[in-house]
Amino acid sequence: MKTILGSLAILAMICMGSITSSAPVEAKGCIKGALVGGVVGHLAGHGAAGAAAGCVIGHHEAAKKTKQRQETPTR
Repeated sequence: MKTILGSLAILAMICMGSITSSAPVEAKGCIKGALVGGVVGHLAGHGAAGAAAGCVIGHHEAAKKTKQRQETPTR
């Protein structure tokens, strides 16, 4: 459990840009996806890989929703 929490903490810092760069990074969906992916990955025996995959998928889905909102005309 400590390994999973540590991995999620590191992943969160990477997604937020505090480790890789000084500029803020768009990380919408990453934290939520990492948490869900970490839990699912833990159940499958691969917590860190699940968290990383969850971050990527969560970010992709958030970006897709943002793009969809921008393309939809408002009335």
